[in-house]
Amino acid sequence: ETPWPYHFTLVHLGKPSMFVVILRYLKPMDEVEARTAEHRAWLDPHVRSGLLIATGPMVPRTGGVLLARGGGTREALVALLRDDPFQVHGVAEYEVIEFAPGKYHPAMAEFL
Repeated sequence: ETPWPYHFTLVHLGKPSMFVVILRYLKPMDEVEARTAEHRAWLDPHVRSGLLIATGPMVPRTGGVLLARGGGTREALVALLRDDPFQVHGVAEYEVIEFAPGKYHPAMAEFL
């Protein structure tokens, strides 16, 4: 018996992938704060569309994290991120990490 009340599904490598985007702030926090509302407004339609599954600041707040669904290419995601006000105004740099989930909760299947 597992300590988790969930069953996991095994996916073979090479199957659909997901993306973790790491944002690292390049500017002082007052400049980050000045662009935060604009950045969050940019995130809203992408969360509503289902492209972004979860977003939020790192703890401590040295940057942020975006969890993006699969179904697209890394290149397409990188191109989309170029329009994020944090990137447009040089507030943050972005690292896009693509991964192929090997195990995931069945509720996550729709996001692959």
